[in-house]
Amino acid sequence: MSDHDHLLGTAEALRTEFYNRAEEIENARRIPPDISAAMAQAGFYRLGAPQQFGGLETPPAISSRIFETLARGDASCAWVAFIGTTSSTALASIPAAAATTVFPHPDTLITGVFAPKGTAEKVDGGFRVSGRWQWGSGSQNAAYIMGGCMLKESGEPMLDKRGNPRNHMMIVPKDDVEFVDTWHVAGLQGSGSLDYQVKEVFVPEEHAVGYFGANEAASGPLYVFPNFTFLALGIGAVCLGIARAAIDELVELAVSKRRVSSSKTIAEHQVSQMTLAQAEADLRSARLFYYDALDEAWNNALAGERVSLDQRRNLRLAVNNAVTKSVRVVDDMYELGGGSAIYKTSRLQRQFRDIHVARSHIMVSSTILETTGRLFFGLDANVVTL
Repeated sequence: MSDHDHLLGTAEALRTEFYNRAEEIENARRIPPDISAAMAQAGFYRLGAPQQFGGLETPPAISSRIFETLARGDASCAWVAFIGTTSSTALASIPAAAATTVFPHPDTLITGVFAPKGTAEKVDGGFRVSGRWQWGSGSQNAAYIMGGCMLKESGEPMLDKRGNPRNHMMIVPKDDVEFVDTWHVAGLQGSGSLDYQVKEVFVPEEHAVGYFGANEAASGPLYVFPNFTFLALGIGAVCLGIARAAIDELVELAVSKRRVSSSKTIAEHQVSQMTLAQAEADLRSARLFYYDALDEAWNNALAGERVSLDQRRNLRLAVNNAVTKSVRVVDDMYELGGGSAIYKTSRLQRQFRDIHVARSHIMVSSTILETTGRLFFGLDANVVTL
């Protein structure tokens, strides 16, 4: 069995456990420590970390399949797994000595938010960091937490070579972070995506992501992928997994449930059959587009080439399409479930809530369609987030 087969087999085994504990996870409003430890031991938090530091540098198509599988059991677990994966890629953008400090053993979880909601004032040997960030998924189980910051020196913005303000993520030990209990939400409740803040915390220069540029660990094909694209891939994979779980849930319900005043089961109604068939077609075609675009970009990276703008365009369109089609599938399965789907005992209602929260992420917003559409027309477009 290959290492990738082992990872996928472990994901399938954990999926069943997460499925059975989904209500517990949701009620806790965070990933229980033992489940987080199980994902760490499975290697799911180091899929994106450089091999030099004990990471796996897993091809993104394998990582996405893992997230899909986990999401069929519980979407919050899958969400935190992909956040841990994308966050661990930051180790390729700090000096090697710092990376071994932040990632001392393979089970280490790093999380973070890239949005520059903090400030980092330059001081001797590092920065004095303050800020508050939203959507800190999985952070309560993390060893180190990152937050995007605008860099300042003597109170003035630090500028890059092009004259633009510099912003970098700062890596902070969990003990220096204060959590704010804000995560009272409609879906993905178990992801523990609460706010967190730091006040006047010293961060060494070496823990500022990208401040010194990439290190030698960033030479692998995984680090050719643009960070935002890597982030969007995880969202798409989670949504594909939720949609597959919703279809499975509806089919199980529909073969026995009868609506009031009907002698037929839901499965025996023509509209149900047509809706399910269309859902299967939508989900399977969206999934194929997703992995086809991903494989094309990955082959470029394997050849040591940058992922081209056309490939990034296609990949981000494929991800957005996967999310949009997955939402539609879940909505249709929820509607077919009728009154049974509205109860908290129904997994369909949780899948409905989870996927609509996932859909709200800025990396899969409708502006991506505008950007990719402009590129297909050959027009100038802001491609920073591609």
